[in-house]
Amino acid sequence: MSKVIFALGIIGTGLLAISVLAGSSAYALSETFGWKEGLGKKFGKAKPFYLVIITSTIIGLGIALSNTDPIQALIYAAVIDGIVAVPILFIILKISNDKTILANRTNSLFSRMVGWITFTFMAISVIAFLILI
Repeated sequence: MSKVIFALGIIGTGLLAISVLAGSSAYALSETFGWKEGLGKKFGKAKPFYLVIITSTIIGLGIALSNTDPIQALIYAAVIDGIVAVPILFIILKISNDKTILANRTNSLFSRMVGWITFTFMAISVIAFLILI
């Protein structure tokens, strides 16, 4: 009986995650591109927003129904995130230290040092990973 309850809990959590992930990606893309967004709006008033939710759900369903190993997919996603994080961190560090953008609200010396050390460590790790694969 406990196995059935556990399985139902996992399935329920997965079903909840689908809507959260599809909705969050729709909100993020809508904010990025200036689309009208919101679950309170009708489909006709926020078409791109709802199309992202529909597309995300269909892609997720396709992945779930394919022969993709979910653990392997998570590993690939983590690797891609690690590689993409390096240029994003670089851009964030450049902006957060730019006095023309932030005036007197730039990072402190300690924050700059920690940021650039982190960036360097991550960049070296990505380069080493790419060489060793």
